[in-house]
Amino acid sequence: MDSVKVAIIYYSSTGTVHALAGAAAEGARKAGAEVRVRRVAELAPPEAINANPAWAAHLRETADVAEASLDDLAWAEVVLFGTPTRFGNPSSQLRAFIDTTGGLWYQGKLADKVYSAFTASNTAHGGQESTILTLGTTFYHWGGIIVPPGYTDPVQFKSGNPYGTSHVAGDGPPDDVALEAARFQARRAVHTAACLKAGRVMGS
Repeated sequence: MDSVKVAIIYYSSTGTVHALAGAAAEGARKAGAEVRVRRVAELAPPEAINANPAWAAHLRETADVAEASLDDLAWAEVVLFGTPTRFGNPSSQLRAFIDTTGGLWYQGKLADKVYSAFTASNTAHGGQESTILTLGTTFYHWGGIIVPPGYTDPVQFKSGNPYGTSHVAGDGPPDDVALEAARFQARRAVHTAACLKAGRVMGS
């Protein structure tokens, strides 16, 4: 059976979610998946970006990361979305990408895939759970199979978020717990998709 195809689609302004996306890609690859890591387009005006040196620097440093396209969604069997929380919601940049998916949805090409999400906020709590749950509403509309990490691995009792990996950016870059939680979340999503894929082969 072919390896599971995973798209990790994220938005990151200063690098926190980018680091979590990298850890998720590492976990998915170690689980035997074929992985695409894609960033969504930056939509903020240059004056806003340049007013924050960390934001401007991160944009330059990740210029070589391929931009997400609808083809990445159509190709994938597992999709992990990453976004900072913006007042308890996904970033406008990620939402703008999601808002272009109507054609794929109408054709049924977003259904029956495994979906999961991860996030970061500047402050403790800071809307982390509501951001992931909000993305879940989109997955419901797509007919997706939502796979959260739950409390199914010891690292989850350290990270504390059963909805998806999250990190408090105000405390600094993602620590070992957050990175391992992202790796685990991706592995779990890949394992679930592999089981579904095997079942479909047997049932065909």
